[in-house]
Amino acid sequence: MPQTKPIISVENVVASASVDQKMDLNEITRTFPDVEYHPDQFPGLVFRLKSPKTATLIFTSGKMVCTGSKSEEMARKAVKTVVQKLRKGGIKVKKEAVVEIQNIVASINLGGKIHLEQAARTLPRSMYEPEQFPGLIHRMLDPKTVILLFSSGKLVCTGAKKEPDVYRSVNNLHALLEEKDLMIYE
Repeated sequence: MPQTKPIISVENVVASASVDQKMDLNEITRTFPDVEYHPDQFPGLVFRLKSPKTATLIFTSGKMVCTGSKSEEMARKAVKTVVQKLRKGGIKVKKEAVVEIQNIVASINLGGKIHLEQAARTLPRSMYEPEQFPGLIHRMLDPKTVILLFSSGKLVCTGAKKEPDVYRSVNNLHALLEEKDLMIYE
């Protein structure tokens, strides 16, 4: 049983969505002056929401990418809100958006320091080159995530598609670090 309980905070959820129809980005820009659209620089339009605080990219294909939410539920709600706002503004959106979570990024504090040098030698599928980057990069197979470990005991978990996968990854790694005596508690 680990000595400390990791403090896990979801920082960003990236979701893709599609309304399965072509979108007129110029019409959306005329209707919503707050959106950002510079087709010469980037093919997508940026539709920002204050609540939930997110940015949704909308493409002419009807595909969307929502970033900035702090949970899966919030990402789904943000896409739904964008579609509702488009409809309210007179933009015809026939179907509901089909949302799929692509990536969840979380920051973690294990509450103790990590022996990175030893961890690099002990943990499988790990890469540690302190001259290039101060963190150890650990690729977990189940759940399929990538965890950055820092000597301070802080971690960044990325690649999860479901929130429970973040918790499972972190708890598996934490237990392994303790089992291999790679944690230092002052």
